[in-house]
Amino acid sequence: MRILVLGAGGVGGYFGGRLVEKGADVTFLVRSQRKKQLEEEGLVISSINGDFKFRPVLITTGDSDTAGTYDLVLFSTKAYHLQAAIQDLKPFIGEQTIILPLLNGVAHYPVLQREFGEDKVIGGLCFIETTLNREGHIVQTSKADIVRYGEFENKQTDRIQRIEQVLSGALPSFIRSEFIEQDIWHKYLYIATIAGVTTLMRSALGPIRESTGGRNFIQHLFQEIEGIMLEHGAPLDHDIVAKHMQTMDKSSDEMKSSMLRDMEKGLDIEAAHLHGYLLKLAGDYSIEAPFLQAVNQNLLVYEGARV
Repeated sequence: MRILVLGAGGVGGYFGGRLVEKGADVTFLVRSQRKKQLEEEGLVISSINGDFKFRPVLITTGDSDTAGTYDLVLFSTKAYHLQAAIQDLKPFIGEQTIILPLLNGVAHYPVLQREFGEDKVIGGLCFIETTLNREGHIVQTSKADIVRYGEFENKQTDRIQRIEQVLSGALPSFIRSEFIEQDIWHKYLYIATIAGVTTLMRSALGPIRESTGGRNFIQHLFQEIEGIMLEHGAPLDHDIVAKHMQTMDKSSDEMKSSMLRDMEKGLDIEAAHLHGYLLKLAGDYSIEAPFLQAVNQNLLVYEGARV
């Protein structure tokens, strides 16, 4: 199976690199500047789970006439690059190509299905905390490195079995899910809340959690977002907030959301894709969401200051 990874950043570079480490046939679609950097230094993963350095197979959009099409695409771009990434990918998508998105949230699914065909897109998400250092190396400091994927409605297909065979045995956990829709919404609830509080407070999780009223603030935001999702019909477990609070309590004091890390670097953020989309749903169902509104307003101020 020919695998194409969109980008070679903290998510695509890490999971694609681990598949290369396993022996899979992996190519990375990158920008010209990143291609030059990787050709000079290789793709370097510095990880608590084990380091790995290799010379990746690289293509750019200019290679569309010679690279051909791929069987599986790991779609790991940021949401604000979604439309550009779709156009970059189109020449490499064949009749049998399967697209596995690793973005946060849910708003990208109808876009991908409309552009590539509903049958080409399966469900997916990942849990990982990575960043690129100044040298362009991938740095991972926490142990979690999980990809969950599956057919919507848990359809039993030959292609999902083939994907499972190819992805199994890699160092990260590539887990085939029978409840991928639920997994996607559960992660969305968690990341929207944790990204929301860490960016609002401009702080790692520990000081927020330990401040007077901090843990209650986090729980209220979980519950507020949960209510919006349930009204929309999201398939959430009845005790998901309690489970997420337990996960949050076990997280390290130094844990920062990727959105906060991006803000600290002055980069673009996925505010509209994550919190903005939830506020739109709240408006559709006439739900008051003051905690979420405060989170989103903070993100809007940040984005306005970058213009």
